[in-house]
Amino acid sequence: MTVHPELVGQSWTGSGGRLRPVGAGPFTLAALAAALLPVRPAWLWAALIALAAAAPWLIGALRPRRPEPQWRLSEAGLELTRPDGEIITRYERERIEELAVTAADGRLTVFHKFGRTSVGELARMGFEPLAFYVTARRLGLPMRILDGDADGPPDGSLIPDDLSGPDHPAEQRLMAQEAELLAAVHEPRILPEERREPARLAAPPPSPGRGRVAAFGALVAALGALMIARIAVSDPAGPDPVARLAAGGWALPALLTLFATHRRLLAERPVRWTITSGRIVVHGRRTGRGLRVHAADIAAVAVGPGVRVDPVTGEPGPCPLAVLAFDHRMGLLARLPAHDLEEFQLVHALHERGYRVITPGARAPRPSAYGLDGLPDVFAQVPGGRLVVTDDGLGWADAGGDVVLRMPQDRLGGVELLTIAGQAWLRLYDSDGDEFFAAPLSALRISRTDLRETARRAGLPVTDAEYDAYLSAAFHGAVEAISAPATEAGDDGPDPDPADAPGVLLDATRRSRVGTYALSVALCEVVAAVAALWLGDSLGGPLLTAAWAAPAGLLIGLFGNWVYDRNRDQLRVSPAGISVVTRRGRVAWDLARAAVGGVGIDDSVERVPRLVVWSPAGRVLRQVSFPPDLDELRRACERFGLPWGPPDADRPAAPPEL
Repeated sequence: MTVHPELVGQSWTGSGGRLRPVGAGPFTLAALAAALLPVRPAWLWAALIALAAAAPWLIGALRPRRPEPQWRLSEAGLELTRPDGEIITRYERERIEELAVTAADGRLTVFHKFGRTSVGELARMGFEPLAFYVTARRLGLPMRILDGDADGPPDGSLIPDDLSGPDHPAEQRLMAQEAELLAAVHEPRILPEERREPARLAAPPPSPGRGRVAAFGALVAALGALMIARIAVSDPAGPDPVARLAAGGWALPALLTLFATHRRLLAERPVRWTITSGRIVVHGRRTGRGLRVHAADIAAVAVGPGVRVDPVTGEPGPCPLAVLAFDHRMGLLARLPAHDLEEFQLVHALHERGYRVITPGARAPRPSAYGLDGLPDVFAQVPGGRLVVTDDGLGWADAGGDVVLRMPQDRLGGVELLTIAGQAWLRLYDSDGDEFFAAPLSALRISRTDLRETARRAGLPVTDAEYDAYLSAAFHGAVEAISAPATEAGDDGPDPDPADAPGVLLDATRRSRVGTYALSVALCEVVAAVAALWLGDSLGGPLLTAAWAAPAGLLIGLFGNWVYDRNRDQLRVSPAGISVVTRRGRVAWDLARAAVGGVGIDDSVERVPRLVVWSPAGRVLRQVSFPPDLDELRRACERFGLPWGPPDADRPAAPPEL
């Protein structure tokens, strides 16, 4: 009997026995409004506040959250189905020609006969890249990992005819993991000879702990309830306006603290693992009494970035660490939560107890053909070959030094040396300016200095922006040391101003600035409206007060943001390094070029991606608080010789050889 593969995306499947408030924000405002209303007698006033505060919990108990629709990839195609099996959206299998996932944002695109359709982000659909890739290939669906927005070539096709292999490192990693999984399926599992003790792993406890957070939230909520009860008892006929205002001041922080405490307790529920040679038991989020997977059913476990359902919102999203257990038919057996666990301890504990572990970060041995996709096959067929500079261009020499392949100089429109992910790379351009080859210099077996010097002596058009930036900085430093006037003893003179250094000045994007203006004005208008409601009786009435408070809030918001905007920070990239200067010329911070190991987006933490500057050893030196245009920043870094992207943690990015 043939079993067709099927992959179901993660989604919220139920309340899991935990009480969840419904409509916390609106009912908090309702409780605040009830506290400010002149309701008599006092017991009815207090009962309205209590009812508004308890309504979210009552609704959550009477009407728990229903399961959400799920995406499913099967023989029928890609479908979005309700829990009862009703199909909401379907992409039929026979109508799908190719699938593509962009590497930058993980967006899935379906290519069909009449064009393309963007479905959504793979993580938001509840799919892990490896599981989706393996299932799609088992179903016979071609799948590619692409840069950019998956627009494809102008003729509308996705894969060029002359490109049969993977053209993106992410796709190469997925193919390598699929090959390991296929090998694990066909190889019998060998249990370790010795009897090891069960490995127990747990996420580090949060700070402050869950007990202290729960105690603090309960204390603030109880204090707010007691103060409202005291106000009601002190004046049975009904509280006066000042007392109602005080009651609202107690009700609002009490409810906000209670709901915030509940959200934090849900988000920080610990994950505990027990690993033995016979089974894996996971206790944690949405696992109830424990999720058990027997070792006999597991062919391999994949450890790496995955997907998890947010315990607060119930929506799937990316997570830095998850474990996928595959069975002996390459099907996804179980998704095991591993958020906040130490990856090093987890993978070694699984491996030592006989499990086949697959990780995307494992370094595969580099054959002689590494990095040579796109050039003739003779490059990969010459063992011990290396790149050499000949009299009329570039060549590929064998172990004996004989040149077996030549690239004439008239074909070379440009030779570029740069740093990518901490490693020296070579890019070759043809006479039309199109890139036709890129590879790391370690695979070509030639140093950066030898290639640059010999190519320039041979008259080849060589560009090494980082090396030129170092020479420029050294030259200017030597000239300034010679031409600067002698200073008195103990006086080193003023430091050079990075704001005056030649380079490119990058500002915050227009969209970010407009959003900041709008947010400032909105906050000022909210404050004006609340003040008109609270203090309107003493200032001639709420409507009259709002008539002049709203324009005043608008002017204050615009003027305050203008004061900030006229002296905001700007990012300067120059051959001397990178710095942040204000519009008035004040230097916020400055990093010399020798201290910069990389500039780019840091996605290593679970928060909004941030623009940072790394040291050559991989340590974060500075964070940029405003979002400049990333494309302009990348071009500026390549122009002035600053490495774009994080440095390699295993092999730090050193300055270019001089």
